[in-house]
Amino acid sequence: MADPKKRFDVKIGAKVNIVLKQDQRSGKLTKGVVKDILTNSPSHPHGIKVRLNTGEVGRVQEIL
Repeated sequence: MADPKKRFDVKIGAKVNIVLKQDQRSGKLTKGVVKDILTNSPSHPHGIKVRLNTGEVGRVQEIL
């Protein structure tokens, strides 16, 4: 199972669920396709930060 907290497992072009900054309190997920990976470190406790094809930026919660 791919781990959304590990940069290695998040691939450009992958379908993911992310949580947007403004949705962090509610936990509302946004589905999309990874365009860019913004986190430089190999892992992050809250999920790898990505930009979707739509331009939305958030942290990956699930890799679909």
